[in-house]
Amino acid sequence: MNSIIQQIEDWLKTMLVSGIMSNLSGAFDTVNDQVGQIATDVGTAPANFLPGVYSLIRNISETVILPIAGIILTFIACYELIQLVISHNNLANFETWIFWKWVFKTFVAVTLISNTFTITMAIFDVAQHVVQQSGGIITGSTAIDQSTLSSMQTTLEAMELGPLFGVLIQSFVVQIGIHVLSIIIFIIINGRMVEIYLMTSMAPIPFATFGNREQSMMGQNYVRSLFALGFQGFLIMICVGIYAVMLTSVSFSSDIVASLWKVLGYTVLLAFTLFKTGSLAKSVLHAH
Repeated sequence: MNSIIQQIEDWLKTMLVSGIMSNLSGAFDTVNDQVGQIATDVGTAPANFLPGVYSLIRNISETVILPIAGIILTFIACYELIQLVISHNNLANFETWIFWKWVFKTFVAVTLISNTFTITMAIFDVAQHVVQQSGGIITGSTAIDQSTLSSMQTTLEAMELGPLFGVLIQSFVVQIGIHVLSIIIFIIINGRMVEIYLMTSMAPIPFATFGNREQSMMGQNYVRSLFALGFQGFLIMICVGIYAVMLTSVSFSSDIVASLWKVLGYTVLLAFTLFKTGSLAKSVLHAH
């Protein structure tokens, strides 16, 4: 009779351990895949992330927004010419060199709006280079290797049925939580790229304001915002690196329950810090 009960307990324990390991493996695979995708997506230039969307945005910007920018540039150029003419004691001290100055400034402004996408993509190319360089330095990996999973299984097999039931339920809750957080991380990363596309679609208008010192504040703030979006990727990579170091500090061999909740807590922290990277980058670069 005792042997039958023991066999039933062993069978239940095997089933519980198998279910827990399945939940944990699925949760860790989700985290590893999502974090690995972060490094890939952040290190991809806007032109290569979604080429179809990029072509659409560029076409709309050059056919719809660029003519509006040309009108704005014409108004600013006329306003600048008037300001240059009347700035010398209301024509009492008139100098012809101001026309050459005006021609040069207008030429620069026209060149800027004619090469808007080249300039904006150059900004993101600089940011992507920084991101890729940081990715090479951040060598920490969030992947949990097979030896760690084996030690976890050994610890689970030494536990009684009651605690195993509790670990099974908690591992299921942690797995659901990590899946939800992975969706949130996916939205944050792809939302940044959508924001980049939205920003670049309006690029000719702020670039048209560089012909006048007073109006150029719009263009300067726009360029700072572009740099902030680009270097947000660098901050995202820093967050991933910190997350990797945190995961390596978790020991799954002693207290599995506490370790599970630590992993979930670190993933929540990762999602929260990813939310903050945009405002932090804008704050550092003084972009509005």
